[in-house]
This record gives sequence, structure tokens and C-alpha cells, in this order.
Amino acid sequence: MKKISVIALALIFTLAASACSSESSPASSSGAQKIVIGTGNDFEQIAFLDDKNNLTGFDVELLREIDKRLDDYEFEFQTMDFSNILLSLETKKVDLAAHLFEKNPERVEKFLFNEEPYAYWRNKIIVASDNNDSIQTLDDLVGKKVLVGPTSAQAQILENYNKEHKDGIQIVYQQNDANDDVIQITSGRVYATLGADFLLPIKDPQGKLKTVGESLNEGNILYVFRKDDADSKKLADAVDAAVKELKADGTLKKISEEWLGQDFSK
Repeated sequence: MKKISVIALALIFTLAASACSSESSPASSSGAQKIVIGTGNDFEQIAFLDDKNNLTGFDVELLREIDKRLDDYEFEFQTMDFSNILLSLETKKVDLAAHLFEKNPERVEKFLFNEEPYAYWRNKIIVASDNNDSIQTLDDLVGKKVLVGPTSAQAQILENYNKEHKDGIQIVYQQNDANDDVIQITSGRVYATLGADFLLPIKDPQGKLKTVGESLNEGNILYVFRKDDADSKKLADAVDAAVKELKADGTLKKISEEWLGQDFSK
């Protein structure tokens, strides 16, 4: 009986130790730390499902290349609606957010960004190609409906404008398809949208829309991590090192040209 009790007790300790071990950061079979990346699946050319239902695009393939260069980490993608990506990062459901995120003051208050941009863009006003109105600045959009994605950098541009202008712009937030700008504008449901210059040919290959006016801002495109988190900072530093390598050896330029039509990495 005593021998059985000793064996049973040893088994309990073994199981307890195993349980404690399972609560630590997950690791792959190779010993690398698993990193869950939050992104979308309907952003054409950026993060989307191809005709074989495989996740691909500029953000996705670049991260896969980064993953190859980071032996200590193993990336896994988790797709969701764009509006839920940063919330999932904040609630620790994902470890890294990737969806062409632009660094801005509102996001910096809550999140950590890596330092080395992997792309650059210029936000502009976008209207129908047959629109001959003189639209140059946000002032010209006052009283008009403008379509933007919720929680996007473009939405924050309009929201900040409206904070300073009582009779401001009528902001219309996209509900479903993040790429329905063409339909909404050409049908007259909204007057305009804001968007990055390099994305317009991707969203509108038939040229039904055009950019007008000067750049509203120029954005650095970065990855987003949890703030005040030592592991997140370590991961961000590792990603920075990989992005610098990819720039130096021309791989980032190649990926950008393949998916975006030209080199937006500089």
C-alpha cells in the first residue's frame, strides 16, 4: 500500500508540473515560440484568400519571409474583421497585428510599433473619375458623405477634422467589404473616400476613381505589438532586424513590386 501511495503521489507531481509547463508561452516542436498574427482575409493584394482559399498577399508573404529569418519564433496567422484586429491584440488573443497599420498619435497611446517601416503611403481624397468638382482639401468635403473603414487611419483623419469643425464631414463607416469604395462612390451613395495612393490601382483596376488634391498626410506602415510588454518589445526588435535585412538584400522590394506593382518600401 505504501509503495502504491508513493507511486500515486509521484504521478500527481508529474501531472502538476506538466500543467504548469503548458501555461507558459507556447512553443513549436522545434522549440521556437509561437506568435499569433492578427490580420484580415478580404483586403485584395494585401491579406486575402486566393481562388484556392489560401491566405496570401503583400502583408502575409512579407511576414512569412520575416518568419524564415527568425529562428526563435514561429508565425501563425489568425484572420478576422479589420475592426477586431487591434482589439484582439489588446486582449492578448494575438501577438502581432498586421494590416498596413499606420503609426499615429491615437494608436501610439495604446500600442507599441516596431521602428523600421516596411512600406510608406500618402493618404489622399478619392472621388469618381468623372467628378469635375474642385476638391483640394478636407474643407471641400464639408457636408458631404465620405466612406472610411472603422478604426482606420483614414477614419481618424476625418474624426480629428470634425472635432475642430462643428459642421463637418458626414462620415460613413464601411460595414462589410473593405474594398467596396468603387461601388459606393460611383453609385452616388457616398461622395468620396480617403485612401493610400498605392492602393487605388489595386481596388480600382478599371480606373473608375481618381485621387484629387494634395496629400493629407504621409504614413509609415509598421507592425503593431502590445505596449509595456517585455516579450512584445523583444519580438518588435527581432522584426526590425529582419525588415532591415529584407531591405538590404532587395527581398522587400521584390515582394512590394510583386503585390503592389512598384517598390513602396522607401
